[in-house]
Amino acid sequence: MTNHHMSHSHSGILSLGPSLLIPVLISLTALGLYLYAAWSSNQRFRQWPTYRYACFGIGVLCSALAITGPLAIWAHLDFRAHMLGHLLLGMLGPLLIVLSSPLTLALRTMKVYWARRVTQLLRSRPLLLITHPISAAVLNIGGLWLIYGTGLYTVMQYNMLIHTLVHFHVFAAGYLFTASMIYTEPNPHRTSYTLRSLTMIVAFAGHGILSKKIYANPPEGIPLDQGQTGGLLMYYGGDLIDLVLIFIFCLQWFRSCHPTSVTHSSKRISEIVRGEPNELI
Repeated sequence: MTNHHMSHSHSGILSLGPSLLIPVLISLTALGLYLYAAWSSNQRFRQWPTYRYACFGIGVLCSALAITGPLAIWAHLDFRAHMLGHLLLGMLGPLLIVLSSPLTLALRTMKVYWARRVTQLLRSRPLLLITHPISAAVLNIGGLWLIYGTGLYTVMQYNMLIHTLVHFHVFAAGYLFTASMIYTEPNPHRTSYTLRSLTMIVAFAGHGILSKKIYANPPEGIPLDQGQTGGLLMYYGGDLIDLVLIFIFCLQWFRSCHPTSVTHSSKRISEIVRGEPNELI
């Protein structure tokens, strides 16, 4: 069974070859745009925090490592590597990129007219629906159950379009879920800490149960030892990243109950979100 699976995977690697360059180009473009936006913003406003450069750079690197280079090729052969890639692409990468506040940086860089157009888009009903914590949790955890609980995982190993769409979904859903739990960007549709905490508990439970299911019953074509190791990686690796998310969430909740001085930047962000006719920061 294993050899049969490996044979098909090798033919899949050949088809992956050219596609491995695309994530590299996207990552380099994203890094370039982020650095340019920070440089442009720094000419007029307060210096962009150093830790956000680090979060964005490492977050993009984690995401890119999951879908290009040796790990991506290994992941096509070995479920353990695939699960490591899942942690990088769907959890750690999105968390770090959310902490780098790319939307806030974009708003600082844009002219007032375009910043207001973006904030109008943020207020729209479609974005309200997709960025709501419950919707984001369903997309994120529900998507994982669909991938590993049906035959979708096997299909994505042989179909480039499905393979690409699944990876895009894993990253986008992980980013949406993280951004809907901790607020590091302007968000006109903020929900209560109680709702988000309850959503987080259910989502984490769904992730944990799925990892146990994979441990006991790996997806079709996956050897039992690889499935068990992959399930353990998903369970304990996911818990480690979730602990960071929970810490940040609790810190934000604590600070909301003990407000201190409001920074100039946060005042300006609020002004942009409300659409007040002021200049940028």
